[in-house]
Amino acid sequence: MLTEQRKRHLLSLLKQDGRIVAKSVAAGLGLSEDTIRRDLRELAAEGLLQRVHGGALPASPAVGTLATRLSIGAADKAAIGRYAASMIRPGQTVFVDGGTTAMQLVNHLDHRLMATIVTHSPLVAGALADHAVDVLLIGGKLFKHSMVSVGVAALRAVSEIRPDIFFMGVTGVHPTAGLTTGDPEEAAMKRAIADTAAELVVMASSEKIGAASHFVIAPIERTDILITPAGTDQDSSTQFTALGVDVRRV
Repeated sequence: MLTEQRKRHLLSLLKQDGRIVAKSVAAGLGLSEDTIRRDLRELAAEGLLQRVHGGALPASPAVGTLATRLSIGAADKAAIGRYAASMIRPGQTVFVDGGTTAMQLVNHLDHRLMATIVTHSPLVAGALADHAVDVLLIGGKLFKHSMVSVGVAALRAVSEIRPDIFFMGVTGVHPTAGLTTGDPEEAAMKRAIADTAAELVVMASSEKIGAASHFVIAPIERTDILITPAGTDQDSSTQFTALGVDVRRV
């Protein structure tokens, strides 16, 4: 089997099974594991999959540019944002992450709600300018990919806040790979906020379910509530539920 044929076969298996086990594929094709691992490395370099120990998982498309991400799963993100916004109660202090799904939360927030919104996203803060909520904007080094503050100053500010809920965005949600994102500083920021929040609510559109990125935020079991589209695969939802996650398909 030629290299390109093998790669097409690997991508077909990934689409069909949601994962690749290098040892099993090598045995099935009568090839060495080194050959399959080399193919996986090259496919990962093209952004077509995410390598993990022993094989590969689907790569999240949510690591693209902000403009690209705005066009992915727009209806799903609107539904998630609407549901997330309905969870916020008067008087609460909540932390809203950056990203396209977080912007949908803001778009569906009751303008009259009296609460405190903490965010490290200048886009989220700006969108709340005509709302009744108090807005606390965390500063730091601007990570332009997601338009959020990261770094030492941002982490220090976060350590002094105890939000009732953290509405977190991710690029990947997987039962074994956990909650992941594409940048180490962003992962550290999300982890720090999650560690101080009373409740962690993860907002994940369908393309992020079963996918993985390079940097781990936390194990999936750390999630209190996972908000995902109504069309999310039932088997995936069952896997998360079995791990103690409250899955809300909206």
